Amino acid sequence: MTARLVSVNVGRPEPWSWAAIGRSSIRKQQVAGPALVTTLGLDGDQVSDTRHHGGPDQAVYAFAREDLDRWAELLGRPVPDGQFGENLTTQGLDVNEAEVGERWAIGSAVFEVASVRIPCDDFKGWLGQSGYDNAGWVKRFTAEGRPGPYLRVVEEGLVEAGDAIDVVRRPGHGVTVSMMFRALTTERALLPRLLVVDDLVEGARRKAEAYVAGR
Repeated sequence: MTARLVSVNVGRPEPWSWAAIGRSSIRKQQVAGPALVTTLGLDGDQVSDTRHHGGPDQAVYAFAREDLDRWAELLGRPVPDGQFGENLTTQGLDVNEAEVGERWAIGSAVFEVASVRIPCDDFKGWLGQSGYDNAGWVKRFTAEGRPGPYLRVVEEGLVEAGDAIDVVRRPGHGVTVSMMFRALTTERALLPRLLVVDDLVEGARRKAEAYVAGR
C-alpha cells in the first residue's frame, strides 16, 4: 500500500472543564481541500497550552489510521480520524518505526520527525468527553508505546487528504519514535541512545544528558 494522508485536521481553543488551563484545542475538524503548512503548523490550527505544546518542534502531530483502528478494537467503538488530536492521519506508513530526524515529503511540504507525544490528563478528559472509557488512560496509552510523532516543517507548502507520503531521508541511527517514547517514559536506560540524534529536541537532550551524568 502506498503511504498516504487519510485526513488533515485542525482545531482551535475551546473551553472545557477538564482541561488543565480551562481550554483545549484537541477537538479537530477535517479540512476539505488543500491546507497551508508553515513552520508553526497548519493554517487554522491553534495551540491552547503554549507552555507544553506548539512551536517549531511540535508544529504538526501525526497518528496512523492503523493505530486508531487498534484503539477502536481496544475501546470497543469506532475512532474517527482526528480523534486523538492529530493533525495528519496517515495510512500505509508505520509512523512509530520512523527514525527521529526522518523526513517525509507530503504534497508540496517536507516534514521532519522531531519528537513524541506524551499523554496527559487533557487527552484523558477529551476521550471521556467523547464517550470512550478513559479509565487509566495515560497508563494504557503509554503501555502501548505507539504515541505518534511530532513533526517539524522543513519546507512549507500545501497538503491535502489523499496526498502520498514519501520518505525522502532516513538517518540510519536506529532511534525510532517508539524508542524515544520508551526512553522518556518507561525505559529510562534508553535515554543515552537519544544523544546520537542530530538536532535532538532540547527537553529530550536535557533528560538524556542528566541521565548520563547521574549514571
